[in-house]
Amino acid sequence: QVQLQESGPGLVKPSQTLSLTCTVSGGSITTNNYFWSWIRQPPGKGLEWIGYIDYSGSTYYSPSLKSRISISRDTSKNQFTLQLTSVTPEDTAKYYCARGGPFSDWRYRGQGTQVTVSS
Repeated sequence: QVQLQESGPGLVKPSQTLSLTCTVSGGSITTNNYFWSWIRQPPGKGLEWIGYIDYSGSTYYSPSLKSRISISRDTSKNQFTLQLTSVTPEDTAKYYCARGGPFSDWRYRGQGTQVTVSS
């Protein structure tokens, strides 16, 4: 069974770049037809899809965040990474990595990592 684990700093200062890594086990991120997403949940709000990288390395981002997002991967480590630039306190959220695209149920996802943007 596939398992995902997020890692990265819990506190980021405004205007800096947030960088999170997802390590996948129990399955390869290059397996055909699988999509690997980042999603987040701000305090008191629902889940928000951020973007994905697919099995071929192609990416697609949420239009509302597109100008600040980059998702990449390291197939040798079976990891994919989120970078979010110019963060503000509104980017404070619990961030998850998950298998699936923007309309998935994200059944397979990590436990999440809390990221707070504050000076």
